[in-house]
Amino acid sequence: MFLNTFKSGIFQKEFRRQLFVTLSAVLITFCHGIALGWLSPMLPQLQSKEETPLDFFIDVNEASWLGAAISLGGVSGNFFFSFVMGRFGRKVALYGLAIPNTCIWVLFYFASSVEMLYVARVCAGLTGGGMFVVLPIFISEIADNSVRGRFGSFFSLGINMGILVGFIVSSHVPYHVIPCAVIALPLVYLFLCTRFPETPHQLLRWGREQEAQQSLRFYRRCDGPVVSKEAERAYQKEYDTMLHVIQQQVKASETVGLSIQDFCNKRALMALLTGLVLMIANIFTGTFAFINYMSNIFEAVHTTLEPNTNTIIIGAVQILGTIASIYLVDRYGRKPLLIISSAGSALGTAVFGLYAFFAEETDADLSAYSAWLPVVIMAVIIFIANVGIISVTMVVLVEILPQKIRAVATSFCLGCLSFFAFTSLKAFPLMMHYLGLAATMWGCAAVAALVLFYVVVFVEEIKGRVTYE
Repeated sequence: MFLNTFKSGIFQKEFRRQLFVTLSAVLITFCHGIALGWLSPMLPQLQSKEETPLDFFIDVNEASWLGAAISLGGVSGNFFFSFVMGRFGRKVALYGLAIPNTCIWVLFYFASSVEMLYVARVCAGLTGGGMFVVLPIFISEIADNSVRGRFGSFFSLGINMGILVGFIVSSHVPYHVIPCAVIALPLVYLFLCTRFPETPHQLLRWGREQEAQQSLRFYRRCDGPVVSKEAERAYQKEYDTMLHVIQQQVKASETVGLSIQDFCNKRALMALLTGLVLMIANIFTGTFAFINYMSNIFEAVHTTLEPNTNTIIIGAVQILGTIASIYLVDRYGRKPLLIISSAGSALGTAVFGLYAFFAEETDADLSAYSAWLPVVIMAVIIFIANVGIISVTMVVLVEILPQKIRAVATSFCLGCLSFFAFTSLKAFPLMMHYLGLAATMWGCAAVAALVLFYVVVFVEEIKGRVTYE
């Protein structure tokens, strides 16, 4: 049943080219995910004087900065790639994402001080910050409305697959071998990006109507020698609507440009508020910090299963959660997934906090549970978060923002996301060290509960909304 539904959706003939382009573009998220996953198993080694693969080791304060440095690059990446995308187009921005990602592995390989590791993590942030701006908008502009949610979820799937690979290679492959193997991936991504055209939306904003027609025909598979009358009518209707809407938007922006009123009307304010709440949910429910410090978390609860093995299991669970999201997002909508995800995250982190309390603060004998219960609870948290909060956030953000302010508002929300991520990654290891893992987990549970209340009361379903309105 699952396969039949999938084949009747994104694998239909008319969507295959969009699927290829989407997979080509999200290859950079896979590359970025490897850089994210690299840290968690590697961090305990870097903190050990005996096990460090480098000529130096780091303390807990340097470890917290190493974790948080990615967010400093993320803020810069949000705004820089937003400017590049607006000024030079989506394709140039896609090309640019490969540059900092390549630099990561060069810096890791030649690292002779902790400062070089910091710079590498900043480069990872540049890629990540740029991805979160460029890819959701690019995918929304090439994908048909009926499959846009599922294609958008490939963004998270690519990151999570990369994180799993990062967990595995940093656990089992020598430190200096990893960069030599991984550095080829952003170069493959760069080549694939040359194989498809600029989005028709961007070309119309530049006034290049003939190229926009060719681009839309390419993405809708209407550029072959034989095109059915039904497909031709559907293409022409979509193009005419898109042309009319974008011409009106360009004319309005040339006349008055963006004004404070564009951001202060009810729809824009509610969209911005919802965007900020989703950014908070994405970070402060804890999942992003969990991924970066997963091995340290399992060490803190004294699991008898090897911490890096637990971490790899969690990486696989992330992928399952994202696949579930891809299957469900266009079938059942965005809001139900957000409700289930935030409720599950609140319950799961509260339960993990309770287990951590008994492991850290009491003399309770947990030996009968320590091999399996921590990883099961964390797997449930990660799975349920990836079904909604993680995978759906970027899809919803693009869909709820009015097109006129979308670029600026997206950059603002993602700038906040990077700031929140910096705060979370810097504070998480320090909170674990000074407050304990249990209190840290309960804080994440409280945030998830507040997000659940907001989603239930204020968020509207936006499945199927036309993205250029």
